Amino acid sequence: MAKSKSLYTCTECGGQMPKWQGQCPHCMAWNTLVETVAETSAGSRYNALSVTSKVQSLAEVEAQEVPREPTGIAEFDRVLGGGLVQGAVILIGGDPGIGKSTLLLQALSHLSQRHNVLYVSGEESAQQIASRAKRLALEARAVHLLAEISLERILATLSSQKPEVAVIDSIQTLYSEALQSAPGSVAQVRECAAQLTRFAKQSGTIIILVGHVTKEGALAGPRVLEHIVDTVLYFEGDSNSSFRLVRAFKNRFGAVNELGVFAMTEKGLREVSNPSALFLSHHGQDVAGSCIMVTQEGTRPLLVEIQALVDEAHAPNPRRLSVGLEQNRLAMLLAVLHRHAGVACFDQDVFVNAVGGVKITEPAADLSVLLAIVSSLRNKPLPSKLVVFGEVGLAGEIRPVQRGLERLREAAKLGFTHAIVPHANQPKHAISGMEITPVERLEQAIAFCRG
Repeated sequence: MAKSKSLYTCTECGGQMPKWQGQCPHCMAWNTLVETVAETSAGSRYNALSVTSKVQSLAEVEAQEVPREPTGIAEFDRVLGGGLVQGAVILIGGDPGIGKSTLLLQALSHLSQRHNVLYVSGEESAQQIASRAKRLALEARAVHLLAEISLERILATLSSQKPEVAVIDSIQTLYSEALQSAPGSVAQVRECAAQLTRFAKQSGTIIILVGHVTKEGALAGPRVLEHIVDTVLYFEGDSNSSFRLVRAFKNRFGAVNELGVFAMTEKGLREVSNPSALFLSHHGQDVAGSCIMVTQEGTRPLLVEIQALVDEAHAPNPRRLSVGLEQNRLAMLLAVLHRHAGVACFDQDVFVNAVGGVKITEPAADLSVLLAIVSSLRNKPLPSKLVVFGEVGLAGEIRPVQRGLERLREAAKLGFTHAIVPHANQPKHAISGMEITPVERLEQAIAFCRG
């Protein structure tokens, strides 16, 4: 029997090479080439799917409002941009056991009351899914199940059943008979995703794909998988915490960086109506090293507590550690604090944490991080009803952030009475019950906190 020829395929761009090398010559990524079986030519698989299009000007195309189908879970709809869109392909990834299948089964349970839905499982049997639905006390009698991993059989079932919403759990378990490689390989994942996407666009069926993640937390498989689909969602959360976050990183039908907050309970995932309460500690008295900031997750302002601990270093190299914030930015902020405010931390260990496991990527947290550090260093608590936000530049200036007025209104709604904000974010009209202190330089903010 002839030995199968091997090729090396890049997991980032899908490029192929006859032999392994450390760097992909197509996208210049390092250590991304994996061995796959070379596929034999079997003719074009897409001739029957091709649709003839004509050239037309953009002005001739009538822009229509895309109708949305709510899933019955408000937080999930928020992340999707208002609901599901006909013909959309959604990819959701997350760590094993974090709640992906639970969330989708709850959504299908709501949708099955109005629509024909199908749950395709390649990892669990029908009995396991039925047991989960019973444990979650879901009304899932109208949810159709299919335990199958063959792409051709799944497409045949989709064509005959004509579901309006279909969940594929998961894309890494499917295989196409047109390819020789094993399920989960780069070629199989790319082929199965492409075929399912074509079916969704032609039939109008909404397809939700569940994807595995690597140990680094990124979606497994080729990077082209994220380019094929319309929406990419990530399920985040700590296994030691009951709270789960669903975040949109790509959405062709809505805004990106939207955040949905859930709590894992015995009856499944429950929506959290006031997520700001998750990220605020309830201290019995004012404590040093704590500062409240308002971050923006998509269109939603969230209040998050930033905690800092500054302690005398007992090693030649002081430690700089941050959880939920960028560590390199922390080192830069400490240099700005020394240069422009005269507060030195070169002989101190500095630890910074965003409470509740939330990850803050925007620079609006700069000012609150520095004020929390100064508060811990001097062991002087900040006012309990104070909120802070603002970007700190290398020259010590406080730069404005986007949606400043919405942040202030959210803080006022939750009972905060004072705010330190960039001068450019000072509202034109007073906000009832809130005193606002605009600052232009880092020294002014620190001087205010000194009292």
